Amino acid sequence: MTLFSRVGALILALCLALPAMAMSLDEAKNALEPAKSQGLVGETPSGYLAAVDSGQRASDIVSAINDARREAYKKIAEKHGIAVTKVETVAGKKAVDKTPAGQYIRVNGSWVKK
Repeated sequence: MTLFSRVGALILALCLALPAMAMSLDEAKNALEPAKSQGLVGETPSGYLAAVDSGQRASDIVSAINDARREAYKKIAEKHGIAVTKVETVAGKKAVDKTPAGQYIRVNGSWVKK
């Protein structure tokens, strides 16, 4: 096997392994409340989560949950014939309002412990 073939095989193996390493939505849902309580992730007015902590676990949770939220917002917007941005804004306000004391929310671009 040539060096080119070996590198190609390695790249292919890594690409196939990446989806398996991604956090599933169920795993993210189970990890969300503990991550919020630990200050790793927080709610934003945009309707999406963001990582407060720069760790990979926080990023994985945020990514999986936000992907699901994005799809849900899209379906709601289509059902009601409104812009997705409107759904995101309403959802963001509700999420921020419902965030319990001691957890993080983004206010004017900065993280604030509620």
